[in-house]
Amino acid sequence: MLDLAIIGGGPAGLTAGLYATRGGLKDVVMFEMGMPGGQITGSSEIENYPGQGEIKSGMDFMSNWPEQAMRFGLKHEMNQVSKVEKNGDTFKVFTVDNKEYEAKSVLLATGSVPRRAGFKGENEFFGRGISTCATCDGFFYKGKEVAVVGGGDTALEEAVYLAKLCSKVYLVHRRDTYRAAPSTIEHMKHTENIEEVTNVTVEEVFGDASGVTGLKVKSKETGEIRDLPTPGVFVFVGRDVLSDSLKQEDGSYICDTNEQGEVIVDLNMRTSVPGLYAAGDVRINAAKQVVCAAGDGATAGVNIIEYLG
Repeated sequence: MLDLAIIGGGPAGLTAGLYATRGGLKDVVMFEMGMPGGQITGSSEIENYPGQGEIKSGMDFMSNWPEQAMRFGLKHEMNQVSKVEKNGDTFKVFTVDNKEYEAKSVLLATGSVPRRAGFKGENEFFGRGISTCATCDGFFYKGKEVAVVGGGDTALEEAVYLAKLCSKVYLVHRRDTYRAAPSTIEHMKHTENIEEVTNVTVEEVFGDASGVTGLKVKSKETGEIRDLPTPGVFVFVGRDVLSDSLKQEDGSYICDTNEQGEVIVDLNMRTSVPGLYAAGDVRINAAKQVVCAAGDGATAGVNIIEYLG
């Protein structure tokens, strides 16, 4: 019987494991199919983590986190969890290779992944001019022109954020109306250095060995092709939350979620099911920053210790 099963090995899961084991829990297993570290390991530069003065790659930045967490007894099971079930006062955790574990508590820290838009060059230049995080990467384009692809609240909010750093922001959207709150749309339209490029499709992002140099858009009305010369393209077309392991046989979730599958938690990272917690990008209202995910993990770890008493 595990004291705690942690599903996911990013900053939230690792920090929860560190706090839980250092706080006295004995049998804590973190299920992570690959090497621990999370999505941030794919980032080329980290410079906004508090107290971390040296600019590092995501891989280098996360390299010592697993060792530190495991120093206090956290175990890493290189496996993928397929389903979590409530079993009386405990939980059953099933893996894709049909292993079964019983746990007194469970923390879901699987995160979410940015949805790809699917245009030509997106995969080739991802991380080399194409980004899905304005807070993370906007500073690298200070004083330069960038493009934002998307038409929802996040795209418009990030366009306004980037407009404070960049000389110009092209807001590229496939429709001529936005799926955003009226106040957000109004704010965007009153930002002078945002140019709306609407009712277009992104045909291609192009560049060279140094990264992105521009993107081609095609008007849906006239078929005209336009080149936007920009070294930075930010894509905000939604995120896919990795919460499927909480789905039951009938397709419902074991705990409360919103329509996007984000897990609803309180300030202690508790879900609607006692003993089940969620932390990091998989939860509602996540800031999608490493420092916030780590904070979630610490909060969850401390509260799980209290829950197990």
